[in-house]
Parts: sequence; structure tokens; C-alpha cells
Amino acid sequence: MVRFFVTAEQFCSDAPELTGENAQHAKVLRLKEGEQVLLCDGEGQECLCRIAAAEGGQYRLSVQERRPSEAEAAVRVSVYMAFPKADKLEHVIQKATELGAYEIVAFPSARCVSRPDEKSLKKKLERWQKIASSAAEQSGRGRIPAVLVLGSYSEALARAAQADKALLFYENEQSLTLKAALRGNYRRVSLLTGPEGGLEEKEVAQARDAGLQVCTLGKRILRCETAPLCALSAVMYDAGEF
Repeated sequence: MVRFFVTAEQFCSDAPELTGENAQHAKVLRLKEGEQVLLCDGEGQECLCRIAAAEGGQYRLSVQERRPSEAEAAVRVSVYMAFPKADKLEHVIQKATELGAYEIVAFPSARCVSRPDEKSLKKKLERWQKIASSAAEQSGRGRIPAVLVLGSYSEALARAAQADKALLFYENEQSLTLKAALRGNYRRVSLLTGPEGGLEEKEVAQARDAGLQVCTLGKRILRCETAPLCALSAVMYDAGEF
């Protein structure tokens, strides 16, 4: 079933209409009167509608049912990733959205080569959020993950530590596995990974002091764009989402 992300005003309307890009998309798909579509508010709620009228590129809908999105994970996973080079973050945003991430948070660390300035960051954030929106629509989600940028590594640690399970992945950790770290009940998980050069030892110690558990992702060294997706997939599997 085709889904459309709409504004809060459109979502709450008793007689919603498809406008702008959504109307254009419906026209391309040749949607007809009587067909069902889903409207999503981007926050985890969806509305089952039937096309009441489709004339002249305008689509009026009749509401049939409002409900929580069935595609959202019960566990809320936040992916924290140090700024990588090139377009690697775009790849992570797209795939993390498909896998069910609640949000994606970027931050600077000591070994980050990429450090976007304030001017370029505004444009990048707009693009990153659009990537998340497109991926959410494509993968059938009812929520668009927020893409956030924090100003410091310390800020990222403090925010990540608020989760039930706050985990940092470090290639030199040998004892604590992700499987062991996920024992017990949890509803909110933070997954924090470093840039291409990894995190410095003092940054790892800082994370421990902030309350994060330092884990290994196995005997192999994973690329910075692979590690967060690997960890996210494992958490979703452990939580019963797969």
C-alpha cells in the first residue's frame, strides 16, 4: 500500500487531501478513486484512507482508521556516529533508517577528518534529513528518524548515557561482547562509534566515566560505516524485531 508523509494539519483533518509532491507522486502512480493509501505523520502514527475523488491532479481522501504504525520497532535505538569522510554518513542514515533506528546523531571526535563548518552544516542537515525521509517512506516506516548534530564528543556521551543501554564500540576491547552487554531488559539503546581512525584511548576512558559500556564487535576490524549498522542489526535481532 502506498504511504505518504504529511503535515500534522493534514494528518488530523477529517477530509485530508494530497498536495504538492504527494499529489504529483499519486498522479505518477495513477492512483484511482476507491484505492486505499496510508497517511503518516512522521512520528509513528498512521491513518488508513480511501481515495474519495481523484480529478485534475487533486486527491480527496476519506478517513477509515487511525492507528499506531505497525512498522515501528518496540525498542528505541539511537545511532551515534563520529563525523566520517565523504558521503559515508549519508549511507549510514539511509540504512539505519531502513533498519529501524529512532534517530541518527553525528558528533566530532579527536580523529575526525571531516569537520563541517556552521555554514555547510545547515545544507548538509537538510540533505541528511531528506535522505532519512526518503528511506522511511521506501521502507514502509511510520516515523522519520531525526538527524541531529552535536557540538562536542562530551555532549554526545552525556546524551547517549541517558539510554537503558549505552554502548560504545572499540576495536581494542577484548572482553565485553555486544551479546553480553544486551543481557536484561531494555527499551532505549544508544550505539556510539568512532570515525575512520577510531577513538583515542582517552576518549574511551571518558566514555566509561560517563557511564557507557565499552564493547567489542568481534575479532575483525569494521569500517566506520559498517560498525553502526552491524550493531544496530544485532540489537534489532536481540529485541525480536527480526
